[in-house]
Amino acid sequence: MEFSSRARQRHLRLAGDRREPYPHSLQFYQEPPTESISLAEFESFAALAEDDYDARRKDHISHFILRLAYCQSEELRRWFLQQEMDLFRYRFHELTDSLRQKFLDHVNLSFEAVSALLSGFVLRRVCLMLFKIVGLSDAVDLFRARRVFIKDGFAFVPLKDIDAIVLNNYRKNLSKALALTARSLPSIQSDERLQPLLNHLSHSYVGPDYSVQKNTGKISLEHIDALSVKSFPLCMRQLHKALRENHHLRHGGRMQYGLFLKGIGLTLEQALEFWKKEFIKGKVDADKFDKGYAYSIRHNYGKEGKRTDYTPYSCMKIIMSNPPSQGDYHGCPFRHSDPELLKQKLQSYKVPPSGVTQVRHNLFGALFNEALFLNFISY
Repeated sequence: MEFSSRARQRHLRLAGDRREPYPHSLQFYQEPPTESISLAEFESFAALAEDDYDARRKDHISHFILRLAYCQSEELRRWFLQQEMDLFRYRFHELTDSLRQKFLDHVNLSFEAVSALLSGFVLRRVCLMLFKIVGLSDAVDLFRARRVFIKDGFAFVPLKDIDAIVLNNYRKNLSKALALTARSLPSIQSDERLQPLLNHLSHSYVGPDYSVQKNTGKISLEHIDALSVKSFPLCMRQLHKALRENHHLRHGGRMQYGLFLKGIGLTLEQALEFWKKEFIKGKVDADKFDKGYAYSIRHNYGKEGKRTDYTPYSCMKIIMSNPPSQGDYHGCPFRHSDPELLKQKLQSYKVPPSGVTQVRHNLFGALFNEALFLNFISY
């Protein structure tokens, strides 16, 4: 396609205008969008595309939509903050050195190079590394961990640790912004068009629907051990392993794992047999099991109480409700486990080193890591 001189100038001017609001693919989301968008766009802006103008615009707007949805309670704010931190960390690490510096300039975090302050003194070890100079208040966490050199009220931060400074700034800004957004909720909640959408967003799950029952009765008890190793999600594999080792699970674990087994096809009769055999191996005799545990299993299958035919927990329910305490094995390992313990667990399950690294550092949240794990295990 050929352009006249005037048309070419207009084309370049328009391209420049589109780049101006989003000069970088990464941002701190400090300024809310001011343009008008349709309700259809409002509902659909929750995924990212490539690094072009449209993707950056969608990223910007979708962040503020999700901020509205997830500021409605302290629990939701904590969860959203953690997911945003994980996503930001991943995207910051993916930047090239030049793009990383461009981003730091863009958010006014352009730290002074160490060479400018070394004229008055010489430190051989310092000179061998690339450092940035920041204010001491920006490097408190690194200072506590003794990972920085302090002089005259400044912190000398190794270039490899500069992400800690950036992440700390992002966390402080976003945490404050979420609190301020929560204060504005009453005006948003009065809009009958938006509030149902926001409520849906904060409790929605976009992964596979594991609550739909399929293949009922098509697995047998002798297959469960093999299936737990090659096909179970990590949360269920963890529960199965704990049950086999301890011959018992607390209520949260029994509910999460019991409904999962029901969902993959275990009949009521098989479930009663499975749990009874395992508990008898522990400290529960047959009579105690029949009186104390069989009722809840029949209840899950809709044979007791309200006669509700319960479905397995969704990933969102596992992540967001009833966090495990000491002695519990339920919950989501990617959400509730100590990172080092999670690393050891993945290694013990023969996940390759590249997979462990990807799960630990390329974080998009617990749901993303569950999908990664299922990709890495052998079927």
